[in-house]
Amino acid sequence: MQDRNAPPLNPLPMIVWVLALPIIAMEVVLSLGAAGIAGGLEGAGWRLEALERFVFSPPLMRQMIEAEVYPAEHVMRLVSYVFVHGGTTHALFVVVILLALGKMVGEVFRWWAVLVVFFGAAVAGALAFMAVPGNEAPLYGGYPAVYGLIGGFTFLLWVNLAAVGANKYRAFSLIGFLLGIQLLFGVIFGGGLEWVADLAGFAAGFLLSFVVSPGGWGRVLAKIRAR
Repeated sequence: MQDRNAPPLNPLPMIVWVLALPIIAMEVVLSLGAAGIAGGLEGAGWRLEALERFVFSPPLMRQMIEAEVYPAEHVMRLVSYVFVHGGTTHALFVVVILLALGKMVGEVFRWWAVLVVFFGAAVAGALAFMAVPGNEAPLYGGYPAVYGLIGGFTFLLWVNLAAVGANKYRAFSLIGFLLGIQLLFGVIFGGGLEWVADLAGFAAGFLLSFVVSPGGWGRVLAKIRAR
């Protein structure tokens, strides 16, 4: 029989909402401002102001490193850029991936481990984006961070496949598909170097999972040896 008391939506780990709600709130406010519903004439410029305040800027970070001066309001750009997006569609795709992959990873990882993967991927993505020679473009949007969660999910698949003796490289099919689609759209419509940040975010999420997942590296070895 159908459980009439079951929630209409599958419950999400609280940490996933902690990460998703600021993105949703930011986009709602900026969209209302752009539509003239909130903020009056000033609301139309809220998105530009948010981008100027929160985006990660490779030239700015390089200047900070050269001068060995690290103001907190600019250092925070290493993670703050994931909460502001170029438009509603951009934010929507990020939130959908965050909710879906966050649920899968958050049901296995502890709450702090999800934070480490999410923000570790954000930092790794920003630094990789900055490392591209001659890159002056700003980086914004949550894709590098949610690609970190894809890395965490890939880690879980990789461990499970290895434990049953299956081809563990099948775990990488999701990231391969996503990056393939992203590169295709970049070729057709003209894209920037954001894929570098996304790939770095995925790699960081996958590698960090060896440390922060329940049991860590020891659990991985135990499962592989138990084959």
